[in-house]
Amino acid sequence: MSPADFREAGARVVEQVAGYLERLEALPILPPIEPGDVRRQLSAAPPSAPEALDAILGDYARIIEPNITHWQHPGFMAYFPSVATGPGILGEWLAAGLNSNVMLWRNAPASTEVEEVTVSWLRQLFGLPDIFDGMFTDTASISSLLSLVAARHVVPGLDARDEGLAGRPEVGRLRMYCSTETHSSLEKAAIVSGVGRAGVRRVAVDEVFRMRPDALAAAIAEDRAAGFLPFCVVATIGTTSSTSIDPTAEIAAICRRERLWLHVDAAYGGAAAVAPEMRHLFQGWEHADSIVVNPHKWLFTPFDASLLLFRSPEVFRDAFSLVPEYLRVRQQGEAHDYHEYGIQLGRRFRALKMWMLIRYFGAEGLAARVREHCRMAQELGGWVDAHPTFQRMAPIPFATVCLRHVPVALAGREDEPEVRQEIDALNEAILDHVNRSGQIFLSHTRLGGRYTIRVNIGNPRQTMDHVRHCWALLQEAASSEVA
Repeated sequence: MSPADFREAGARVVEQVAGYLERLEALPILPPIEPGDVRRQLSAAPPSAPEALDAILGDYARIIEPNITHWQHPGFMAYFPSVATGPGILGEWLAAGLNSNVMLWRNAPASTEVEEVTVSWLRQLFGLPDIFDGMFTDTASISSLLSLVAARHVVPGLDARDEGLAGRPEVGRLRMYCSTETHSSLEKAAIVSGVGRAGVRRVAVDEVFRMRPDALAAAIAEDRAAGFLPFCVVATIGTTSSTSIDPTAEIAAICRRERLWLHVDAAYGGAAAVAPEMRHLFQGWEHADSIVVNPHKWLFTPFDASLLLFRSPEVFRDAFSLVPEYLRVRQQGEAHDYHEYGIQLGRRFRALKMWMLIRYFGAEGLAARVREHCRMAQELGGWVDAHPTFQRMAPIPFATVCLRHVPVALAGREDEPEVRQEIDALNEAILDHVNRSGQIFLSHTRLGGRYTIRVNIGNPRQTMDHVRHCWALLQEAASSEVA
């Protein structure tokens, strides 16, 4: 494509994206389609000859854009937010144009140093000490996997990097600890790293779904006595189901006493630390060995961008560094060769969109939006608390409200299995009713075994009007389903 053709096509793409963002609210969040509907509109075989860009962009506008689930829509309140704002989108485009492979300084000097600076900016925005270094990965799943491998690497006498886990059976079977509310990605990391699902011990939580430090200490003691080798604990700041916050300071004290690696999963909640008045919720994470925060969740960055912070970068480098001759270069000065700190050789220039976004919004701009989301969630929580038939199912430390509807006739009888099933079915029907509206999209979880509806606020395009509309639809659905 010639530069002239590219300019013309690029202008059309800019207009397409800008137009999409303008008309978002007019679109149904969930497209009214069935599996296979899109595939049937696409050619089964690749084209044998070049096709005109008009045809390609026309098919994009006709087939693809209308038939996605619109995560950008302000009525999308399911899961956690993943919202791309303007400066981040522009940064993504620029990074694609540069096509910089950020594997070592020599072949990506500016890209490497922008990543170093942007990681430092984020660390400062979160109020963490400057002992932490870090880098960008794609998702929290990979950030946590790398952390688990690093934790495994420093187990005395194991040498899993070179010998594998089967190489030193006399050391004992590894055991990691996380709560019953911890994200499934940590269990997947255990699968990939050789710890195995049997090596994951789920620790009991308290009445508001936080890991119990006493149960953790007891589990570690019991496992040591049984011949297991405890090596890692995962604390979560903002669990997926309820956004509960594990008592990280107490867990960190146990890890120091037991000489265990502490990994903090703050993939969602970590963004809130940009507001200084919220940092009390993060007490103890400064003692972690590794931390993950996903800017593509609540910092308005295009997917994907996960920040992995680590206290001892040399551990990650020792665990992963493997430099073939063709990557050996002589250089003066100090810079990261990022491929040595993880499993990827090729790495995208994710830092550019984050660097642009932080400059565009500024620290105060980011904090103001996080504060507003938390304020809106508290207001919604107040409406739920004041309603005679809706129940709030968990505290609201961040911007997620967990709720359910219990009809007056069934209140107080939830311990009866048949009544619980009836209430669960009712709330499932309420959720389906709201989602079929096309105006609001919500998700669910189970808390304490009870079917729970989640309302997540975190889109900078959301206003209280969207929250009020969500609440009105929930009440309407409850009345309709009960009737």
